[in-house]
Amino acid sequence: MSQSQVLARKWRPKNFSELTGQDHVVRALTNALQQNRLHHAYLFTGTRGIGKTTVARILAKALNCETGITASPCGTCTACSQIDQGHFIDLIELDAASNTQVDHMRDLLENALYAPTEARFKIYIIDEVHMLSKSAFNAMLKTLEEPPAHVKFVLATTDPQKIPVTVLSRCLQFNLKQIPIALITEHLKNILAQENIPTDDTALTNIAKAAQGSMRDALSILDQAIAFGEGKVAEDTVRSMLGTIDQYYLHDLLEALALQNGARMLAIADEIDAQGLSFDSVLHDFSALLHHIALAQTVPQAIHKEIPAYPQILSFAKTFAAEDIQLLYQIALHGRRDLSLAPDEYAGFTMTLIRMLAFMPDNQTTSSAKQIITAAPEISDVENTFNPPAQTGKSAASFSQSDSYQTAPTAPKTPVVAPDLNWHDLVKQLKLVGMAKMLAQHSEAKLLTAKNVELFVPELHRHLLDKKYQNAIQNALDAHFGRPVALNFSVGSITGMTPVALQQLENEQKQAEAIAAIEKDPIVQDLVDSFDAKIIESSIKPIQN
Repeated sequence: MSQSQVLARKWRPKNFSELTGQDHVVRALTNALQQNRLHHAYLFTGTRGIGKTTVARILAKALNCETGITASPCGTCTACSQIDQGHFIDLIELDAASNTQVDHMRDLLENALYAPTEARFKIYIIDEVHMLSKSAFNAMLKTLEEPPAHVKFVLATTDPQKIPVTVLSRCLQFNLKQIPIALITEHLKNILAQENIPTDDTALTNIAKAAQGSMRDALSILDQAIAFGEGKVAEDTVRSMLGTIDQYYLHDLLEALALQNGARMLAIADEIDAQGLSFDSVLHDFSALLHHIALAQTVPQAIHKEIPAYPQILSFAKTFAAEDIQLLYQIALHGRRDLSLAPDEYAGFTMTLIRMLAFMPDNQTTSSAKQIITAAPEISDVENTFNPPAQTGKSAASFSQSDSYQTAPTAPKTPVVAPDLNWHDLVKQLKLVGMAKMLAQHSEAKLLTAKNVELFVPELHRHLLDKKYQNAIQNALDAHFGRPVALNFSVGSITGMTPVALQQLENEQKQAEAIAAIEKDPIVQDLVDSFDAKIIESSIKPIQN
């Protein structure tokens, strides 16, 4: 990589074909140049770093190229070369932010009356034109009303609302858009490939997000990342440099929320706090993740498959109801807004998580689990050996670690469980995290020994059967038993008594016992009898062992 030029200058587009993300502007200007339908004043608007001045310089070359007025300037003639180098005598660039005075503008406009020295047109590029004083605008207006044929004005601004309507009405206006993350990422990847600098897609996506639609900012951040990473651009160094939240934190938060595991959510908040990350940024990124999930639920084609979290987004889109995602999104937005009002950011963030937990509906397995436990005399019978009747007219999909899944007729399912093992307790010992833990908790064991494990996953949670999550369970089982374990997954159900269902039943039983204990308490009974008091059952929580 060249040491004399920063990337933003070295890779600045030199013709319309090299511009990224501004196709609508390129098409309009190309058509105008090809048809020789030229205007005397152009106005380019848009946020910083998206190419306003770059388009102006390319337009200057297109108008003055020695091959003639063209949408494809040669780039090699004297005019093109000198414009690229910033030495073209008939191209006058002015930064209005530092030259607001009317006297300077009058001098510049008086000079416009004279014919160009060498070029076809004398071109004035005025950046941040909205910064000009009212008197300077009035001076410019006189020239715009009756412009000399040899003069072209190219104005650029980030705030067109501050430009007088009289000036706006005399300009051909183009609004440049913020550049999408995917286009910035692809452009950075192409640059690094030509610079022979190693990188990974996630690192570039993080840079593109931080740039907020500005290609110039993206290239500046990329320059910093190359220096920070000692010649390579990797996810961990970019994340450390930007101080951004690891997406896995956000995924873990959603997984814990799906399992209604408040303790895990607070533990993740503690990890984020220990990393010194901004809770405002966390809620910002969390809102963005929820937005992607909502899109996946309603307009799946709007989600780019290239984004790093694409599989997780699809999985969450199936795990959560659409109305729940909408509610969580609103809670995240309000939580971010209220951070400054909280006792401290940690309290504000954790209160937002608690609010999300409080508004989540009961676990979907609750009703079916209740029906099963009513028919089953003992939970221990369910956990160890049982012989449910065969299901007819249904099929189960079988998954193994070496093969893709296949569909076969469902045979009567007779679980075989080693006497000293049950899946519910084993899952707690495997130290699984994230989606792999969720897959394990939503599975039931048909075969459970130290050598062979066969698991059934309900149709509702088929989407959890990602190879990565299966591999995580495989590795955890191998480590737990100290030997390779044959692991197989099938889609179907034996009784519905997954670890999640069993935990829900256990929680409900504890809750019922806590309510009964309160109702039987003599002091409580006296208050009810004497003051017609009422027990608010939702406020009763069992003591956690």
